[in-house]
Amino acid sequence: MKKVISIAGSDCSGGAGIQADLKTFAAHGVYGMSVIVSVVAENTSRVIGVHDVSPEIIEKQIDAIFEDIGTDAVKVGMLSQSVCMKAVARKLREYRPRNVVIDPVMVAKNGCPLMQPNSMDTLICEILPLADLLTPNIPEAEKIAGMAISSIADMERAAKQIAGLGAKNVLVKGGHAVGDALDILFDGAKFYRFSAERIDTKNTHGTGCTYSSAIASNLALGFDLEEAVKRAKNYVTAAIRHSLPIGKGCGPTNHFYDLYRNGLQKEVQSNEV
Repeated sequence: MKKVISIAGSDCSGGAGIQADLKTFAAHGVYGMSVIVSVVAENTSRVIGVHDVSPEIIEKQIDAIFEDIGTDAVKVGMLSQSVCMKAVARKLREYRPRNVVIDPVMVAKNGCPLMQPNSMDTLICEILPLADLLTPNIPEAEKIAGMAISSIADMERAAKQIAGLGAKNVLVKGGHAVGDALDILFDGAKFYRFSAERIDTKNTHGTGCTYSSAIASNLALGFDLEEAVKRAKNYVTAAIRHSLPIGKGCGPTNHFYDLYRNGLQKEVQSNEV
């Protein structure tokens, strides 16, 4: 079985962060592992508090996995401050894993900040160059590239600029734009476009986490980058289309919709025969 690790924050409400990542890994049939960088007290409406794990324990969690199990892909999510980023960067440079997908999480779906503003330079200098794929949404891409994005051409320019900072591949996600949900992948030479119908729902908590984890899962399964993004786009779109009206705010996506609809039903039917 292929193995994937998530290095990110924990979301106690289960819709984003480590919890969303592990659900996504399971839905793709890969073995999921986690390194918790921050414990986040949040729900569908707000972030109540954040407690960062010490850099020493972050590093020891990573050591525990790589000295024993290893991994076929790595997803990096919320890194709230510079000391956390540097701890993760040290270990990624030490172990040099393949298929590192980095989602530069800055703000929760409800608008609450999840990364300290003074950590941006560390993110760019320490974390970004380690990315085989960086997956910023439009607001994140604007901050990293230092430019406004208001068109597809802007998305392409931002992707090029971010690649120039060291990321091997950049996927600028268009979920914050209008019209169809268009994402643009830049591989250093060519642009690829991935489009899906925009779904009218407020229940999109954890979509960025889910998307990046799905890409990491597909890379671990052996798909090339273009195909991995295509499959992940289809997966997250279905998860949003069948999202769950849980909580009072932005509910979570449905990570196991396809499994519930097909896999479990088939298993039950076979047991009944």
